[in-house]
Amino acid sequence: MSDKPNPALDAAPLLVAARGGTPSRTPVWFMRQAGRSLPEYRKLRAGTAMLDACFDPEMVREITMQPVRRHDVDGAILFSDIVVPLKAAGVDLDIVPGTGPVVAKPITTAADVAALPELHAEQVQPVVDAIGLLLDELGGVPLIGFAGAPFTLASYLVEGGPSRHHERTKALMHADPELWHALLGRIADITAEFLRVQVAAGVSAVQLFDSWAGALSERDYREFVLPHSRRVLGSVEGVPRIHFGVGTGELLPAMREAGADVVGVDWRTPLDVAVRRLRDAAPDLPPPVVQGNLDPALLFAGLPVLEREIDRIVAEGRAAAGHIFNLGHGVLPDTDPDVITKAVEMVHRQR
Repeated sequence: MSDKPNPALDAAPLLVAARGGTPSRTPVWFMRQAGRSLPEYRKLRAGTAMLDACFDPEMVREITMQPVRRHDVDGAILFSDIVVPLKAAGVDLDIVPGTGPVVAKPITTAADVAALPELHAEQVQPVVDAIGLLLDELGGVPLIGFAGAPFTLASYLVEGGPSRHHERTKALMHADPELWHALLGRIADITAEFLRVQVAAGVSAVQLFDSWAGALSERDYREFVLPHSRRVLGSVEGVPRIHFGVGTGELLPAMREAGADVVGVDWRTPLDVAVRRLRDAAPDLPPPVVQGNLDPALLFAGLPVLEREIDRIVAEGRAAAGHIFNLGHGVLPDTDPDVITKAVEMVHRQR
């Protein structure tokens, strides 16, 4: 890792926008910009399991850099997976192709929670090494670290894998709140340590993904989730904190209260509506900064549609103190990489 200061980062459009300033151009990056949509990624990953790739510093470096080189995005997102800190700590899980994370022994009892291991920095040294390699190559492009939020990780641990309805998760939450909060407290410790390690290694921003929080009512989110996400985001100092979830239009003010400097908005809620909700909920706070929110499916709709939608989203984003252009979730696997590049060019033409 390079320990030399990098003045170029101070003026990086993504970081300027994240802090509510006026960037030189509208910054854009895409969730899942590194991955299955890129032929160079598929070639590199052939024969290598997902988690093995996440713990290979040189592979992480190359995969993270691929979309930066190809698309000229304004931010690099560290190639990893939300279950990496759980795996590193010693939780028995794997990422099954076509399914997702699968946990060998789902959590059901207080003894299961007590048996959850702690995460120590040395267990994610390969991630630290990858960040060092990236900082030497990225120059003035900010590197975004990330982690999965406690609720989303808890859902995998309780359900044993992906779930459509999160029925076991919600049942545990309501039937045994004490056990639930103990579980999320242990996960929050792991997540906070993982983010602290990334910040210490040199990332310029972090994003906390609460992919499944949209399955909750605002009341349940505030009671069962917000305190733990607040602990995680409160442990991060010195870099902008982005908080994102899917289907969270009704939760946006609460997610900001959790400690977000930048609130990620999916495609279901127009950015100007999101900004209004955020302002009305906290009129004494500084004007909000938002990230989003092109529907990933519209990358298949043709360039005229794409340009129209980008124009609309950028215009709506002007209601915020700062706007980082992104998708409303991740790049879909069959997306044409050339269309992603053209989308970035369209965003950059905006002022």
